[in-house]
Amino acid sequence: MTNRSRARLDNLRLADLDPQDQIAPNFRVYELSRCEVAARLDIDNRLPNDQVLRAAAHLAREVMQPIRNAHERYSPISVYRCQELERAIKRRPPGWVSVSPHTGGWACDLRIPGLSTLALAQWAAANLPDFDEIICERSDPIQGPSSGWVHIALRPPGQGVNRKSLRSQVRDPRSGRWLLFQGLLDRLE
Repeated sequence: MTNRSRARLDNLRLADLDPQDQIAPNFRVYELSRCEVAARLDIDNRLPNDQVLRAAAHLAREVMQPIRNAHERYSPISVYRCQELERAIKRRPPGWVSVSPHTGGWACDLRIPGLSTLALAQWAAANLPDFDEIICERSDPIQGPSSGWVHIALRPPGQGVNRKSLRSQVRDPRSGRWLLFQGLLDRLE
């Protein structure tokens, strides 16, 4: 176990890392690809290459660590997701290709026990210096304020401009359909 939380991103190589190595002060390499759905479905979701490793390490340092510093201990729901895992999660046919930032290692889904999904999304929008998108996802007013999770994406250095997009995916209690809105909210008004 080696502390690589201060290593330059361009010096990180999968071949040199142990899964237990620290990639940020409170996050280890294995947490960048761990996902309960992948484990349950026996999907190999290991980081595929150095580019994805570096994107995920950047995300861990610039997004996940500041959230950890400000809030209680948590583990991400998912960071990197391979195409097979994306197809399983999104119930897509073989051959479908996801363009989700998760497949590049530059998005994470988070939930912090005791903190509402909306409060976490609002904190991230107000306190993270940069992000591509924050989505308050699968917020279901019937299930309460902690339903769903917060999706945060941060483009890797040199991979374009971060848009600072804020959106919410909320269940309409009348129709039961999931609706996507601009801005952060946890229920329909």
